[in-house]
Amino acid sequence: MTQPRTRRPRGEVIARRVLIAAILLTIVALAGTFIKVRYVIEEPGPVTNTIGGKGDPALITVKGAKTYPTKGELSFTTVRVRGGPDRHISAWEWLFAKADPDVRLLPEDEVFGDRTSKEVEQANEAMMQGSQHTAVAVGMRSTGLTVPSVTIAAQVAKGEPADGELEAGDEIVSVDGEDVDDAESVATAVADREPGDPVRIGYVRDGERSQVRLKTTDIGQGRAGVGIALQPKYDYPFKVRIDAGDVGGPSAGMMFALGVRDTLTPGPMTGGKSIAGTGTIDDDGSVGPIGGIQQKMIGAHDGGARWFLAPESNCDEVAGHVPDGLKVVSVSDFGDATDAVDAIADGHAKGLPTCDAP
Repeated sequence: MTQPRTRRPRGEVIARRVLIAAILLTIVALAGTFIKVRYVIEEPGPVTNTIGGKGDPALITVKGAKTYPTKGELSFTTVRVRGGPDRHISAWEWLFAKADPDVRLLPEDEVFGDRTSKEVEQANEAMMQGSQHTAVAVGMRSTGLTVPSVTIAAQVAKGEPADGELEAGDEIVSVDGEDVDDAESVATAVADREPGDPVRIGYVRDGERSQVRLKTTDIGQGRAGVGIALQPKYDYPFKVRIDAGDVGGPSAGMMFALGVRDTLTPGPMTGGKSIAGTGTIDDDGSVGPIGGIQQKMIGAHDGGARWFLAPESNCDEVAGHVPDGLKVVSVSDFGDATDAVDAIADGHAKGLPTCDAP
């Protein structure tokens, strides 16, 4: 004869189910925390006014020349990066980032390649320093000053043809016997051959002129190179220092150059307006593309800017992603940037080019 089944009290059953659910949720939460994924999160970072104001000191200091009061904001924008080879993000971070329209998820390899976080940090620091030096020269030249320069080997890659033959700091003066006067002409002259072909590099070290014959290698996409990173070395007429803190990379170059120009010229360029922007700056004043522009526009908007200067070469990433209330102006060189700031200051910005229409 079958014994009747004893039923547990309803409260005990509910408590048991709650306990099981809590255990399962804890397991899921822990799994999401400890499971790591090889992605990087890019999100809007701080916005910094190069000319100071609102209680913040100016980032640009000048010694040996007259400076003028500034007003308004000429701010550079940044992207905050989470994740990397030394600290993979968790599954939860990935999930929350996936649901956030203001951030971007990228495969770790796409950002870091085979480099460590420290190596990327060092490279970004070097690019920031080079960007500042060029920005000072471009800003000075825009005021009518003469700033001569030479081209130097900023870095020599290990294991590449130039390793052991050229040194960081060498002034590059010729390629195959032809004089070269800037980094672009050096790179173009070396690349004008098939990888594996020889090239003669003329250089000056400690005042002594010499040359070396190297066998080129493929530096990517079938381009010939010898494994040196080039940058200008300037002879400034006076000293200008830019203190950007621990920010790295070259993308603030254009805004630094605008800040230098504003500091060295009478009257505030901005007319008191809040202008932010991004873009690399080359020795000839060209403004180049940068990464993370959508996050930078969001950061600029959240930081109070109402105008944003964007490289023309980034327009495909800008169109359709501009935050409400932010007006984006497209620029291709430093002349465009100064014209845009002047027009915004004067209230005549209606005809400025945008990324939606020329």
